[in-house]
Amino acid sequence: MQVEQVDIKTPEYVSLQFQTAALGSRAAAFLIDTLILMAINLVIFFVLIYSLSASVFDLFYVTDFSSYLVAGTIIIIFLINWGYYFLLEYFAGGRTLGKKFLGLRVIQDNGHSITLLSSLIRNLLRIIDMLPASYLVGMIMIFFHSKHKRVGDIVAGTIVVHERGNKKKKKRTKLDSLLEEKGIYSTVPIVEEWAIRQLTAKDWKLIQTYASRFGSLQQRDRSDLTLKVSNLLFPKIGLDTSNKNFYELEGMLLALYVQMKEEWDYYL
Repeated sequence: MQVEQVDIKTPEYVSLQFQTAALGSRAAAFLIDTLILMAINLVIFFVLIYSLSASVFDLFYVTDFSSYLVAGTIIIIFLINWGYYFLLEYFAGGRTLGKKFLGLRVIQDNGHSITLLSSLIRNLLRIIDMLPASYLVGMIMIFFHSKHKRVGDIVAGTIVVHERGNKKKKKRTKLDSLLEEKGIYSTVPIVEEWAIRQLTAKDWKLIQTYASRFGSLQQRDRSDLTLKVSNLLFPKIGLDTSNKNFYELEGMLLALYVQMKEEWDYYL
């Protein structure tokens, strides 16, 4: 199978290269998401049946109560089935559970993380991609589009790509050993996901350079660099460092590097 790639120049003039997700991988991710939603819908359906047949309602009889209950359930099911894609893609870095399992991610055409508006638009337009049935319009668009985009992607300015981290295992580096020695792990985020979105590709390059040079710098040079990078990055994500000493700032920067690495290290 031919590996299709796309080059993106970010607003910060950083060149990124991605492998686009074709119809097969996107369909597989969608199938996983569909099965998850089907399981949730079945649970809600059985709860509805039980509620309608429960004798407890006989004690609190309300005219047309069953009709209201059914209507409310339909609304809940709609919100869950639509909100699943909309909310996960925004708050989970462009990944539903199906996409995460297969190593896919939705990003913007400029290489940045998907925005709230982009997620809203691309998922609202699923209505068009679903026409006339079984996502026929969406599948045709993904198959023939040069970047494998469906209608929602075109209008929202998004693209689905493969994450590099799931393709090959990287060799252990001195930096990895240093991070482990300092007890800094990716499982302990320093800030919330929404705050990371305030940082750009240029910021990632800055902290990546800081982390790569960290072990080779003399104490004085490392101190100066730590202060400079801290003053540039931490105000952007709302971290107060006024009462932090030099060693605490070091640890915070390295922890931020690890967290940003999870977000940014998916490009080729």
